Amino acid sequence: MHLPTPSILFIIPYFGQWPFWMPFFLESCRRNPDVDWLLFTDCGVPEGLPSNVRIEPIDYESYCRLVSRRLDIHFAPVNAYKLCDLKPALGYIHEEYLHGYDFWAFGDLDLVYGELRAYFTNQRLASRDFFSTHERRVAGHLCLIRNTDCKRSLFMNMPDWRERFCDETHHALDEGAFSRLFVRRKNLPRPLFNLLGQLNPLRRRSEFVEAYSTPNGCIAWHDGSHSFPKRWYWREGRVSNDLDDQRLYPYFHFACWKRNQWSKQAPPTAREVRRIAASARWIITDRGFHQDGL
Repeated sequence: MHLPTPSILFIIPYFGQWPFWMPFFLESCRRNPDVDWLLFTDCGVPEGLPSNVRIEPIDYESYCRLVSRRLDIHFAPVNAYKLCDLKPALGYIHEEYLHGYDFWAFGDLDLVYGELRAYFTNQRLASRDFFSTHERRVAGHLCLIRNTDCKRSLFMNMPDWRERFCDETHHALDEGAFSRLFVRRKNLPRPLFNLLGQLNPLRRRSEFVEAYSTPNGCIAWHDGSHSFPKRWYWREGRVSNDLDDQRLYPYFHFACWKRNQWSKQAPPTAREVRRIAASARWIITDRGFHQDGL
């Protein structure tokens, strides 16, 4: 049976200055032409912006006022990193931009996308209302949510959400309090964990499947080891690595390398980044982005 292709909009607020790898992020968006991105930012319009990425210029203080007005709270954190706590509420805050979309999504910029439609197939999206790329928690770096009144306002079920949005502390609400609406007792053995999940109506309409797209962290590799890929490949929109050339990865989240090895190195020049990003193939290692000569 032929299923219609659901429309998807990623909503990402980001303030300060674009990271050096932004051309790679944007090129991976370009290779997913039937998915849209909406970025609220004061960073300006990046060079070579793909047609499926929309920039909404706004300064940080004005964005905080917008959030305050939409949620009827006083939201004015000093550090823009606090915006991560808002991820579960972005669909509600920006409801006016979601008309006509079947799904909205939140995520991060420290990643490159693979073939999103090959992973989130029409059949897959028709079967559930909520998709996380981690098995036992909401993935803050990529989460798809059906665009309904109920799902847009689901964050309001988090305990003390107003107070926790308004203070200066970063609570990681997306992967913490928001996760617990779907997933509890996440350290149970898998059979019992899955059985318990069937008792939760929200969980029954959700998919929590580990995509292994954020390696080098606390989650073991799919073979149970902690031997992770040392080289990731982006080749004409497809993501793979030196351990699993045939496995389908929706994206590669390089947070661990960014935070550790990359932070000790001088960033590449903007010219070099643009040159590599404009090609059809790159290699990503703990030393950064490189031209793939294959």
